[in-house]
Amino acid sequence: MDSDLAEEIEYLTGLLTKSGFFSADEITEILEDQFIDEEIDFSGFEISPADSSNDNFFKLENAFTNLSREGIVAVHNCGYDIREGVSDAFELYVHLANNKFKARGFCFYTFEDVEYAIFDGKLKITFGDFENDENRALDIGKTVVEYLKAENLPVKWEGTVNNQIEINPFTWDKSYDDKKEYEMEGAYEVYTKQVLK
Repeated sequence: MDSDLAEEIEYLTGLLTKSGFFSADEITEILEDQFIDEEIDFSGFEISPADSSNDNFFKLENAFTNLSREGIVAVHNCGYDIREGVSDAFELYVHLANNKFKARGFCFYTFEDVEYAIFDGKLKITFGDFENDENRALDIGKTVVEYLKAENLPVKWEGTVNNQIEINPFTWDKSYDDKKEYEMEGAYEVYTKQVLK
């Protein structure tokens, strides 16, 4: 195996592990898919899921859970990039509507945002409404900022719909938890529970 490939594998393994969203088996599966052409046997790789403090992530998770009460669907690790994230948020909106739940807007961060948080120490949050109404979207942005600040997270935002909200600085410290769902399934579960309270 050449050094560039070894470096790429090491980087991706570290990133997937540090994200705290994947089990050792899931990480192995992602590596196998990513490097399928290389015919590498990943079964012998030592992979341990993240075991971090969760201090910052707990604040973020708390803010996201509480936003559900405001009619905002908040999704952790939503797609790879913003385009995929928005598509997933709208898919979730349809799923909620089909089950008689109403949501006025969304916020999320993507896997790409997690990568930046791990290596650059800041987390970007995307937000919006489901009817392409700028005033409503702005209102959702303000609500997201309010709930993040309530958790004492250092928030930076220019106050427009064209700018993402940024938690800066933010040390990514999520620990892997096999008892919790995140992404779309987890967001649906949290949202419906909060709304029914």
